[in-house]
Amino acid sequence: MHLKLASGRSALAAMLAAGIGAAAAGLACAPAMAQGGVKVGELNSYSRFAAFAVPYRNGMQLAQEEINAKGGVSGGKLEIIFRDDGATPSDAVRVAEELLTRENVAFLAGTFLSNVGLAVADFANQKRTLFIATEPLTDAITMAAGNRYTFRIRPSTYMQTKMLVEAVKGKGVKKWAIVAPNYEYGQSAAANFRKLIKAATPDAEIVGEQFPALGKIDAGATVAALENLKPDGIFNVLFGADLTTFVREGNTRGLFEKRIVASLLTGEPEYLLPLGEEVPEGWIVTGYPWDQISEPAHKAFVDAYRAKFNDTPRLGSFLGYTVGYMMRDLIAKAGSTDTEKLLATLQDFKFASLAGPLTIRALDHQSTMGAWVGETTRAGKVGSMKNWQYEDGAKYLVPEAEVRAARKE
Repeated sequence: MHLKLASGRSALAAMLAAGIGAAAAGLACAPAMAQGGVKVGELNSYSRFAAFAVPYRNGMQLAQEEINAKGGVSGGKLEIIFRDDGATPSDAVRVAEELLTRENVAFLAGTFLSNVGLAVADFANQKRTLFIATEPLTDAITMAAGNRYTFRIRPSTYMQTKMLVEAVKGKGVKKWAIVAPNYEYGQSAAANFRKLIKAATPDAEIVGEQFPALGKIDAGATVAALENLKPDGIFNVLFGADLTTFVREGNTRGLFEKRIVASLLTGEPEYLLPLGEEVPEGWIVTGYPWDQISEPAHKAFVDAYRAKFNDTPRLGSFLGYTVGYMMRDLIAKAGSTDTEKLLATLQDFKFASLAGPLTIRALDHQSTMGAWVGETTRAGKVGSMKNWQYEDGAKYLVPEAEVRAARKE
């Protein structure tokens, strides 16, 4: 469900200034913060994964600029301090420590890679400080490795994989092959697909798997191995430069012809744009068809983003913008940057977004943000999505019994 508002930037301002119910009330009655405002420490893989992380930062900076122009948070400015996490767990923990001790931030947000997100979540738990995991998708963040200090915004690997399984279960595919990067996110996605495809299609089987090293794929060998398996369908988890190389080699060898391909994240502009005219036709994907979303508030965001950055938004831009306003509403409703007050406020916390109202489930600290599911296509020389719809994340949350069994708090 999307929010239906009056057109133009005024609509966007009205929605996000109002928030949803309690958040709006918090803005009116929260006690004032320190005159210097509120500092938030944001760390992400700005160098290694710039295609996602830089537009994400742009979206968050746009939100910060708008928030401060309207009075900030409870009378002070929102100051987001951005740092590169080095795309490694050890670097990320060091940066997180510096943000807390040198910059004196109120809490932490961000990270991109799942293994990095897990490391910062563990650090936050040790330091008893709030961590809003914005991008890492591994289920472990909110399941086995979940802790009381860590909350996730994006739909998890389980949630997005289930969306794809629902989309392909009627396609008649019985023999599946999996290709995924060999690290936490890829392994998590593969495990979810194995489980969910069998539940949806009991006679389905996994005929083989390929796990190339992240950022070091031998596309020729990977494509040849998949061809030899002779699957009817391929579940792909590769992204970034690995995806581009894989698609190019697969197109050359005809790997995707007459096969169903379900592919996580591939419909996001971050990964479609580098493919150019090599975008495969008809892959079933999660993504972000920014140019086709007609809600006035979203169109106003697109206009503001393009005006500020002279570029089109990516999924990262949407996420960063959403998180910026979410943090404002959180601080306002809590009336404080005290960690315990923030944690209490986040239990079943409701906030506005350009995709509609969202909630952070108290049970596992997972938000109900959904994803756009559709098919890849080409619009001229540019990749796009067709036949898409927004899937509400609330329908795809991990069942409560599984969460309780996995979490050890």
